[in-house]
Amino acid sequence: MAVTVLAAALVIAALVLPNTVVGLRPAKFVRIPAEAVIGAAVMLALPRRPRVVLAAVSGAALAAMTVLNLLDMGFSQYLGRSFNVVLDWSLLGDAQSYLEDSLGRTATLAATAGLIVVVLLLFVLLALSMVRLSNLLARHTGTATRGTLVAGVVWITCSSLGLQIAGVPIASDRTAAALKIQAHRVADTLRDEAEFRKVARVDAFGNTPGAQLVPDLRGKDMIFTFIESYGRSAIEDPIIAPGVDRTLDERTAALAKAGFHARSGWLTSATYGGSSWLGHSTTMSGLWVNNQQRYRTVMASDHLSLTKAFEKTGDFDTVGVMPGVQKAWPEQSFYGLNKVYNAFELGYKGPKFSWSTMPDQYALQQYQERVHSKKPADGKARMSLLILTSSHQPWAPIPKMVGWDQLGDGSVFKGIQAAGNKPADIIADTTRSRQEYGKSVQYSVTALTQWLERYGDKDTVLVFLGDHQPIARVSGNHASRDVPVAIVAKDPKVLDKIDGWGWTDGLRPAHDAPVWKMSAFRDRFLTAYGSTSHPKRG
Repeated sequence: MAVTVLAAALVIAALVLPNTVVGLRPAKFVRIPAEAVIGAAVMLALPRRPRVVLAAVSGAALAAMTVLNLLDMGFSQYLGRSFNVVLDWSLLGDAQSYLEDSLGRTATLAATAGLIVVVLLLFVLLALSMVRLSNLLARHTGTATRGTLVAGVVWITCSSLGLQIAGVPIASDRTAAALKIQAHRVADTLRDEAEFRKVARVDAFGNTPGAQLVPDLRGKDMIFTFIESYGRSAIEDPIIAPGVDRTLDERTAALAKAGFHARSGWLTSATYGGSSWLGHSTTMSGLWVNNQQRYRTVMASDHLSLTKAFEKTGDFDTVGVMPGVQKAWPEQSFYGLNKVYNAFELGYKGPKFSWSTMPDQYALQQYQERVHSKKPADGKARMSLLILTSSHQPWAPIPKMVGWDQLGDGSVFKGIQAAGNKPADIIADTTRSRQEYGKSVQYSVTALTQWLERYGDKDTVLVFLGDHQPIARVSGNHASRDVPVAIVAKDPKVLDKIDGWGWTDGLRPAHDAPVWKMSAFRDRFLTAYGSTSHPKRG
């Protein structure tokens, strides 16, 4: 009897399981699922063999839907969206790599093995539970028939009258609705792929000659920098913001003392909580790249990226510094970078800081020594793309600033890394995650602006922004997708060109500063600095 009750509880729980963490309330699990009533009626009508086969298959199918619901929960918490069954399987490998960097290989292998066992058990238990319950119905046909009819009438009554418990409808069709949503999502994804290919072939600056691209920035030392997970929450969340805002104000004053001035605003990112490359490609392509298929489409296209526009002029040497890249990076061609320094080409001998291969300060110093301090031999100016990683989750341990002349090969960070927080202690604690996230942003902003203060000159123009907001556990379940963006320069003419944008003076954008979609930045930037539009039609 106890086994039968557990089997029924497992099936009912799977049928009414919500797909969000915030939806996990007791009232969600005391509902009457329509699928159970219909399933019981079908089982009662079938002979033994078809009934057992259908029960087992239905149990496995319910297990698959349960896995998808759990994936939706995880993706909503970390990426602010549901799992896409067409596009997102490849991200599970990235998640495993992230865990390995954060918790170590042994713990990750154990967690992966445990997860696989749990999933297999779920399939087996739900299939066996469905078979057991179908056999129970067959043994007590009369009672089961009457019970099914009563349950059906109760479901119809509750649905018609809208009866609820604690604000949750008693009548449920959760699994059927979830299946319908998944089907629509697959159809929408396949349709979006075809439509986006057409969109990507249209480019307002696709046929612009190099001589007519960014003429107002010729001779400038252009630097585009993304700061990992630098989102609006860092500047406005009541727990995170005080330290970050203080740092931004202090660094604004320090830069002003060195002759630099800044304007800042907001961009709405195409991604949230992760998948930084979607934010990078959206900013640089001027296209809304909000999923992996769109990303692949853009990377395989000849759509003009903002960085490639500088290469196309013929007047800029183009370089990328990517401490987060640890494998082949074919995207180099799309971004128009003549040379890319990855994690293994920066001479770092210190420890990793969780996912981040090296502290931002070290990456910036290597950029200075290997790139910025060396003028191109052909007399060209330079455009650089830097991706800073120290503010990547899990925000433990976090590097600390050291003397710029003490960085050496990075060994100086061994003691700092050893004394820092352990990822496992931060990942599970929301309050500490928020606090440490704020500290990591303070570190990254400080490292970048100190580098500029120390090594920038009258021709240096720095554009820096976040790629996305941090995960929902830090930014909140209903946080915006906005990230800060700033342009910093000594030459007043550079900032004069964007007077019409309405951006805020300084590194900290005002709450009511303009908010643009991230995909709007490329065209606005190119236009502001004198580029002439020559559209390319698909």
